[in-house]
Amino acid sequence: MELFWSLVHLHGGPAPVRRFLPDLMRLIGDGTINPGKVFDLDLPLNQAAEGYQAMDGRRAVKTLLRP
Repeated sequence: MELFWSLVHLHGGPAPVRRFLPDLMRLIGDGTINPGKVFDLDLPLNQAAEGYQAMDGRRAVKTLLRP
């Protein structure tokens, strides 16, 4: 209720990830940007479910899955 009565506005919308993903992957691959500042949990791909559980449980902000 505190958020409601404080007249704070929260807006959201769809994230067009697929539109930006090819360019982002290229920038990561060539070292132009470092995504390591975003990911705080690094897991192998076969532990993807654990990564989602960690994000859902707020034990991780973003999980990096490696092959």
